[in-house]
Amino acid sequence: MTVTTPVNEPGQAPEGLVAPVVATRPRVSLQQVFSQVMALAWRSAKKMRRAPDQFFDVALQPLLFTAMFAFVFGGAIAGDVDSYLPMLIPGILAQTTLTACMATGAQLREDMAKGVFDRFRALPIARITPLAGPMVADLLRYAIASTLTFGIGIAIGYRPQGGVFGVAAGVLLAVIAGWSLAWAFTWVGTIARSAQSVQSISMMIMFPLTFLSNAFVPVDSLPGWLSGFVRINPVSHVVSAVRDLANHGAVTADVGWALLGCAAVVAIFAPLSVAGFRRNL
Repeated sequence: MTVTTPVNEPGQAPEGLVAPVVATRPRVSLQQVFSQVMALAWRSAKKMRRAPDQFFDVALQPLLFTAMFAFVFGGAIAGDVDSYLPMLIPGILAQTTLTACMATGAQLREDMAKGVFDRFRALPIARITPLAGPMVADLLRYAIASTLTFGIGIAIGYRPQGGVFGVAAGVLLAVIAGWSLAWAFTWVGTIARSAQSVQSISMMIMFPLTFLSNAFVPVDSLPGWLSGFVRINPVSHVVSAVRDLANHGAVTADVGWALLGCAAVVAIFAPLSVAGFRRNL
């Protein structure tokens, strides 16, 4: 007696079994991606309105740091407060916007822990949308921090010589730098296990970069080994570029280096953030 085994066509399930159904995500156009990002940005903006404590860092930090550094260190570093303000205010501006972006990764990790992004997984949206939406909303936080920094600086005697164009360009550059660096902290949010760990890791990264820069002291006053690191620190390029724009209205090489560094950070960490986000879904 000969037993014959039925031969199935390639891709065909064996007899008696049901072939698995593979769900495919529909292709999303650029216009749809933009509308999706703006929809989730509006969601994040409404969350900020309902939780005003999210503005404490961008509202209080510029006021406290500007007043503290100006009146405590102004005389020791520059001889008097008025001479120190042209160096301090652009440095505070860069520091505030760069440190404010740390909250992006912590908020992302918190939402992922609560299961918010499980709902996004079932929606026909681009993978980058849940990440880019909150970051667009965070531009509001950076703008508030920048406005308050210049406002308190002018109130205590700072007079930017770059005019309206120079100040606006400096604020725009600081916002771009904060937004680009937020992608790095977003990636940290996708790989860390809790919002607290994201905050700790972000502080370990950000505080050396900001305080070991030219934001608060001249580079020439530092030891040789430290000044070498400060000169290549990307935060120093951002601070120098903001100073050139706000104080002189000049577009210098530091502006180009700062923008190049921002583009490199986005090119590296945006794909890593999307990959880390997909692994967590």
